[in-house]
Amino acid sequence: MSRPARRRVAVVGTGAIVSGSHLSALRAHAERTELVAAVDVDQGRLDAFRELAGDQVAGFTSMDEMLDAVHPDLVLIGTPPSLHREQTVAALKAGAWVLCEKPLTLSLAEYDEIAAAEEASGAYAAVVFQHRYGSGAVHARELITGGELGAPRVAHCQTTWYRDAAYYAVPWRGTWASEGGGPTMGHGIHQYDLLLHLLGPWAEIRAMAARLVHDTESEDVSTALVRFENGALATVVNSVLSPDEVSRIRVDCADATVELTHLYGHRNEDWTYTPAPHVAAERVDAWRTPASDVPSSHAAQLEALLDAYDNGVRPPGSGTDARATLEFAAALYKSAFTGAPVLAGEIAPGDAYYQAMHGDHPHWAPKERA
Repeated sequence: MSRPARRRVAVVGTGAIVSGSHLSALRAHAERTELVAAVDVDQGRLDAFRELAGDQVAGFTSMDEMLDAVHPDLVLIGTPPSLHREQTVAALKAGAWVLCEKPLTLSLAEYDEIAAAEEASGAYAAVVFQHRYGSGAVHARELITGGELGAPRVAHCQTTWYRDAAYYAVPWRGTWASEGGGPTMGHGIHQYDLLLHLLGPWAEIRAMAARLVHDTESEDVSTALVRFENGALATVVNSVLSPDEVSRIRVDCADATVELTHLYGHRNEDWTYTPAPHVAAERVDAWRTPASDVPSSHAAQLEALLDAYDNGVRPPGSGTDARATLEFAAALYKSAFTGAPVLAGEIAPGDAYYQAMHGDHPHWAPKERA
């Protein structure tokens, strides 16, 4: 069977996430991809990226011009979040598949615009949730969903990071219009996406949020209590106020505790399994991490997307799968700002939190600037 042709790839945005993570992912799959174009409104940054990526990469300061001239198979988007919807829809209309940095959109309403563009074009848009794709995460999910660890009962999801005033001095950070939210949208979303990936659909959220330190429109810390459809209860913490930074997920099942501790990426060694006292040793031996050690990374997710492209099927991290993670964020904000529990499926067209994560709440909505 012949190998499919190399996919022609364009990148939109040439900042650190693209020049670092996306470019290295493309190089890891050089036999399957060919980087043909790059787009950035900053000519100097674009030139620097092309020097790094190679002279064969055509440069554009307009995405529309790039799509007309190059007709890529796949577009990788690494621009500020406020641009994601427009750029993703444009790429889909041009017939290209998309892999976009999180959050894919700033609201559920915007996400559903992308879903409509997918349906019209036949192409797909996936969001970067690279922590799902490391071998340790794949192994843990197989054990949990397959019932090997017993029924999930209690879980904890922690993204406790630290960001100072200089971080929020960047003009597009800390505003609803540019980021769609605070650490709930921009930082912790990777961890609770992985939690949802491990435990399945959530059913109810009760949450709180606050601005404790930073002068931002959105929150700098949020917490949530979550009930899953399988009955498990979980806590979720998203913070940019924590000097001792850590990313952690722990799931206590009937027969074992599985725990992941890392910061910005994980390997097999970051996962541990602790059996309950009644579990036989031969079962524990079967939980050992896989022989292959694939770090969570953009390269791992790109491989899954390319496999889907070659097979003509929807890629993981897209469609209703990715929408569930965004709905979780919207529900967390709605519960935190209204003080009421929010059920899965509750936020629909006509709900203020469907249109924007702040829900036009008087204490949290953007204020008119003089």
